This record gives sequence, structure tokens and C-alpha cells, in this order.
Amino acid sequence: MAKSRYDDRSGPRRNRTGAGRPLARGWASVPMRLVFVTVAATSALVTQFVMHDSGSLPEINLQNLIAPRPVAIAGVASVIDGDTIEIHGQRIRFNGIDAPESAQQCDDANGLHYQCGAKSATALDAFLAASRPTRCTFVSWDRYGRYVGNCRRADGVSVAAWMVENGQALDWPKYSQGAYAMLQEKAKAAQVGIWAGTFQAPWDWRAKHRADNEQPLTIAPLLAVSPSACNLKGNINARGEHIYHMPGQEYYDRTVITTSKGERWFCSEEEAVAAGWRKAKR
Repeated sequence: MAKSRYDDRSGPRRNRTGAGRPLARGWASVPMRLVFVTVAATSALVTQFVMHDSGSLPEINLQNLIAPRPVAIAGVASVIDGDTIEIHGQRIRFNGIDAPESAQQCDDANGLHYQCGAKSATALDAFLAASRPTRCTFVSWDRYGRYVGNCRRADGVSVAAWMVENGQALDWPKYSQGAYAMLQEKAKAAQVGIWAGTFQAPWDWRAKHRADNEQPLTIAPLLAVSPSACNLKGNINARGEHIYHMPGQEYYDRTVITTSKGERWFCSEEEAVAAGWRKAKR
């Protein structure tokens, strides 16, 4: 009788053990990288949900968890604006600084408006041209899918540090952890660049105008071919200025849109202005 009761208990136990073996073998066959990525992504999403209302939580970008780490990039840089360049077709955002937007205006020492965003881009272009090539090491991917990096000229001078020290960009504490704060105080004391007059911090300017000139890759995709209703041409000139051309303007027909350079079509002037582009003069 005792043996029979033992057999009755051990039968289900053996069945449960046997049923678990295929599951264990299945988990063993899953690549460890996939397991790690799944766990990390889930943890990040849970953390972001739980701490959504906490101001202490930094932005979580799953691309930084799953995308491979790119190698350093070196080459002749094309200036997009005061804090963004392009090398070999790769858009690169400088780590830890923020420059005035392309359409942003500031006031000079006399209180007169001027295009501080365009001036910042021009200063960067001249600075990079003095010692080529430019070399950038990867830091992270931003929420727009851009390569964020620390860049230096061929002579080793830090591009971000030079831009802040010369008043052409600001230290961005949200991302820099104050790395350029001392250089910014030096520029402020010397009243160079934008510090010679008055201005809005670029991040405040963007918030006020409800647009970030750097459009998210998943929103308002760049159109290679214009639909009939979206016929305004958003062009980026050699100085990095973002200009839109309307049908009937002098340079409209000869303007070619190259989406790989960040150029795009717009469906209305309101849309173009909100994105930080200005109208062509003719």
C-alpha cells in the first residue's frame, strides 16, 4: 500500500519534470544577446513608465541599447548648423552643446536683430576649414536617430569647446554635465559671440516656436518626390541656411531637393516656418 501511494505521487512528479525539459532546452537555444536585449529593453520601458513624472529620469533611447556602436568617423565636414555636421553622409550632432537654430535671431550690442544661427554656422565652417579633416568619436544615438559625438579638428582642437569658448554655442547642462561651463563663463565675461548682446537659449527658442529644427526620423518623413499638395522646396545652402522656395520664385525650378542632406518638401509656409526654415528672398 505504501509503495502504491509512493508510485501515485511520483508519477505526476516525473511527468512535470519531463515536461520541463523541452522548455529548458528551448531557453538554452536562445542567443544570450537576444535575452540580454529583451531584458534590458523591458527594464528600460518599465523604469520609464514608473518614473514618468520624475524630473530626475533621463531620456531613454532603446536604440542605444540595441544598435551597434559605430566606429569613429573622419573626413571633410559639411556644416548643417552650429552644432551639427555631416561626414560621408552621416549626420553628426556635437555632444553636450547647443547652438542657435538656423532661423533664430539674437540682438547685438546695439540692440539690432541679426541671424545668430546663421552666424554660428558660418563661424563653425571657417573653424573646421582651417584644419582638416574632422574626426568624431561616437557617444550615443539621440532621439532623432543621429550620431552624437565628440569631434576634433586635425590639429586636435575640440570643436564643441571652441564653439562655446567663442560664444557661438552654449554648454547644454542636460547632456554635458557642465563639461563646458567654465569656457562659457569665459566667453560671457569677454562678451564674445552671442554674449555681446542678448539672446534666448536655443532650447528655449525651440520650445517657444513649437518646433525643433532637427525633425524626428519617425515623424514627417522627408519626401523624395513631392505630392501635388506639398510643393514648397526646403533647401539647405552652402552656409547651412534652411530656406524654402515657393512656386513662381526665381530659383524654384533650378532648386533640387536632396533628402540625404536633410532637404525636404513642405505642404505649406506655416509648416516650413514652424520647422525653422525661412522663405527665399526671390
